[in-house]
Amino acid sequence: MLYKFFLELIPELNFLNVFRYITFRIILASLTSMILWFFFGPRFIALIKAYQIRQYIREEGPASHKKKAGTPTMGGILVLGTAFVSCLLWADPGAKAVWLMWIVTLSYAVIGFQDDFLKVKRRHNAGLSGRQKLAAQALIGLLAGLYLYLAPGFDPTLTFPGLKALVINLGPFYVVFAALVLVGTSSAVNLTDGLDGLAIGPLIMASGTYMVFAYCAGNSVIANYLQITGVPWASEVAVVLAALIGAGLGFLWFNTYPADIFLGDVGSLSLGAALGLAALIVKQELVLILVGGLFVIEALSVIFQVAFFKTSGGRRLFRMSPLHHHFELKGWPEPKIIIRFWIIAIILGLAGLSTLKLR
Repeated sequence: MLYKFFLELIPELNFLNVFRYITFRIILASLTSMILWFFFGPRFIALIKAYQIRQYIREEGPASHKKKAGTPTMGGILVLGTAFVSCLLWADPGAKAVWLMWIVTLSYAVIGFQDDFLKVKRRHNAGLSGRQKLAAQALIGLLAGLYLYLAPGFDPTLTFPGLKALVINLGPFYVVFAALVLVGTSSAVNLTDGLDGLAIGPLIMASGTYMVFAYCAGNSVIANYLQITGVPWASEVAVVLAALIGAGLGFLWFNTYPADIFLGDVGSLSLGAALGLAALIVKQELVLILVGGLFVIEALSVIFQVAFFKTSGGRRLFRMSPLHHHFELKGWPEPKIIIRFWIIAIILGLAGLSTLKLR
């Protein structure tokens, strides 16, 4: 809204021309959501405590997690709220990518909210069933994929960094592929959210990488130079991601060990979906496997653990899954696990950025 207001004043106040530059609005979007979190965060945490919206710890989890019981949860509500307000101020309200990002993100937030609400209501770590969550995630994913496939000028192909000649046109199957990306990313982030700051840190790093991708894809000159798929309407995705990054940094201030508040499924599912959708919009789908490699590893650790348990007659591949629990049971202090996983996420993000030159 402020963006449009300032644009109208440019003829009279030339210095406001700076608001035409998306890089300037990226900075403002990030700072705005972060400052809003710092201002409203303590009040929101106090409100959550007053309504006794607490985290319930599963009995089969590590013993060290018992002390986390009762910590306020559903911090994802304020993460999304502050980021949304920031986008209302600094994103282009006429950009369809902005509204697509928010419709999908908030739809996944509804799933997560219902799961969190049931856990709080039942006073037990049992919300929606796995099938219910996956079915809802898949339905939204299919609808988002269908929208992208039918969008004028959208390219339903897959490109491979470093393999310029290899291009696969998925055609209508792109809809299913998009759903798999959204379900996979949201679920993987949800599984990773098991330690203080473990999920939001890598999310910030991965979102920062895709913010750069979105900026490049939305700029025809840069896209042509880098030989990546240009998506003119993708540039505003960078503003949305910047707002989410700023909100994530504000949340991390209160989520660092020992956490004052947890993200909750309302946050992990929605933010994971936002990352996955950004990858789809900017046509960097396969690079997400690298950039979000930490989430991939965490998800695979669960899949491998279950498969090995069933095929080996009850033996375990890891001491506990997801993978971060394995290291906990090996005796690693929680802060050490978190920081080392963050370092891995930074390395993967930088590796993802390097693919811009692998064409």
